[in-house]
Amino acid sequence: MGKQRRVQRKNAAMLDDDDTDSVSSSSTSRSEQMMGTRGEDVLTDKESVLDQSLDALFEKRGSTREKALVAIIEGFSSNLPHEFVEKKFATMLHQCLNSIKKGSAKEIALASNAIGLLALTAGPGKKSQEILEEAITPISEALKSRSDSSKIASLLDCLAVITFVGGNEAEETDKCMQIMWQVVHPKLGPNVVAAKPSPPVIAAMVSAWSLLLTTMDGSTLDPKSWQGSISYLSTLLEKDDRSVRIVAGEALALIFEIGNLEKFSVQDVTHIQGLKAKILNQVRNLSVEAGGKGSAKKDLNNQRNTFRDILEFLEDGYCPETSVKIGGESLTTTTWCQLVQLNFIKRFLRGGFIKHMQENEFLHEVFDFTPKKNLHPGGDRVSGTEKRMYKSPNSALNKARTQYLNKQRMLSQDKNAGHYASGFDD
Repeated sequence: MGKQRRVQRKNAAMLDDDDTDSVSSSSTSRSEQMMGTRGEDVLTDKESVLDQSLDALFEKRGSTREKALVAIIEGFSSNLPHEFVEKKFATMLHQCLNSIKKGSAKEIALASNAIGLLALTAGPGKKSQEILEEAITPISEALKSRSDSSKIASLLDCLAVITFVGGNEAEETDKCMQIMWQVVHPKLGPNVVAAKPSPPVIAAMVSAWSLLLTTMDGSTLDPKSWQGSISYLSTLLEKDDRSVRIVAGEALALIFEIGNLEKFSVQDVTHIQGLKAKILNQVRNLSVEAGGKGSAKKDLNNQRNTFRDILEFLEDGYCPETSVKIGGESLTTTTWCQLVQLNFIKRFLRGGFIKHMQENEFLHEVFDFTPKKNLHPGGDRVSGTEKRMYKSPNSALNKARTQYLNKQRMLSQDKNAGHYASGFDD
């Protein structure tokens, strides 16, 4: 143990200095020094930075751990370090959870991001299930302290991602959705006044909650949990913050796409019809809103375009079709379910989105996306009709998890073979 501790301190010293340089710049300079070496040496260098950064999470100084987490996030965004995950999964998870339990607001936000990336890289299976089981209590406890908006938003994002990847049971997902909901609707004792949540926290909660809703079958939802959700989301359409309005509008579109509106509102036909009419009027107004003083034109246009799509969907049933170019191949969405998932994953991964969409097999299954380099020479591309085979949100994600796990089992059973079953190669 003494030797291991000395190695950890030696590695941590590389990250612990008094200047303001981030770990990302230090790792960049290290990479630049390696430019003249072979490609495998560069890969080894990246792996060693991850090892050193993981060792630094054992250090007492918070600034050292924060820098280490920045380096880990960069490493998981620019690559999918499967070998590192295989060897160091448990250590990374528990050190990140320690950061959530004991760290500063900044350290908690960084650790939350790192845990989400760990789950996305590991994919569905025992590891992601363990992440959810181990992390749900520390995250729930950390969410009770609402002093820092960025910390709360990162915790909500983390809970959404680890449940999206590792949650297998509807009850488990519903529980995590309720934890999120209570951030803005806390259960309070008598004579306790709740702190008013900030717009970034509200937007993060609705976005995270909506991602998990895409995995649920509307008919199995517990109406006791969500009967006031449509009314609440409707009130958010009247908030001053545009990001809040947009995520609330997308959440409402998702609810109307799923159906079973009685699960999200009072079980009274007249009340539901009245709510629908009110929301339709709100959406219509937001789709043509004039820019006020100090209004950012880009944000205003984004709002108008979003609510025009929502209005067309509510009036005529047409979902917006979006397309994102990834390495010469188009990732297409044709439902609100897919669009909510895509928007969340893009925002969470930030600069790592393209890399993960090119190499992350779980995301390939979720979005029914085949990167160009993964196509067989001369093989058929996925047709537009096949990409639209995503009718049930619940069955779609379950299918993605099942296909991913089946493929991993085949790979492990037949790893020395030259090819695999054609059903996983197209």
